Amino acid sequence: MAGVLSAVLIAAAGVVFTDWYNARGSDTIGRLAGQGPLTIGYVAVDTGLRHLALREPVTDPQERAVLQAGAADAEREVVLARHRVAPVGGVDLTVVLVGNRSSVRIVDIEPRVLTREPVSRGTLLIPASAGEAGTIQVSADLDDRAPSFRMAGDRKVAYFRSKQIDLKRDERVTLSMAIEGEKAFYEFDLLATVLAEARTEQVVVKGPDGQPFRITGSAKTYRSSYHESPLGGWQPVPHKQVCADRSAAEGC
Repeated sequence: MAGVLSAVLIAAAGVVFTDWYNARGSDTIGRLAGQGPLTIGYVAVDTGLRHLALREPVTDPQERAVLQAGAADAEREVVLARHRVAPVGGVDLTVVLVGNRSSVRIVDIEPRVLTREPVSRGTLLIPASAGEAGTIQVSADLDDRAPSFRMAGDRKVAYFRSKQIDLKRDERVTLSMAIEGEKAFYEFDLLATVLAEARTEQVVVKGPDGQPFRITGSAKTYRSSYHESPLGGWQPVPHKQVCADRSAAEGC
């Protein structure tokens, strides 16, 4: 009888635990384990065929050699990151957020400016051909006093004032965002305000490398310029040649 009673109690406890876990227990366990209300599943930065600008010209002979054809892409990325490379005029971001609670509401997402400095004038990197970025869903202008995401079809309407995003556990939402700015060099991240279990939390979204996103306005002059090479990498361009091609450079 004792064995039968123990089995019944264990089974009953299992049912109670399962009901509790399915209702709210998974949320409680996740919170105690330090799991946030959202997981940042994916972040991509698309500069399209925008010009790129470096804060300072590349003067070190080894770094200049890395920029040119023959070096590995990863080596070039390190040099560009060291000089705080930024797309000119704006950037398109794709962010995938995943719910970590039984019910999560994304109340707001806003670009948060971390650094605002004069536009980059060091080195201009000119892609092989000009082009436009793809269609986006929301956009924000960092030149605004209080940047916020706007509806793609109506820049007067703040997206998160009219819409909010509800997620259940393991549900995903993909956000396509265009960030613009012409008046300065900006480093920024994205700050998401999330409501879960009647508690408001904030989730920070950074670039794929864990560093802030960057954009810069265009400069009238640059201390050096490079064209993208068909063989890979970047080739230095004489200043007179850049000035002769007004479609390749903003100014001389």
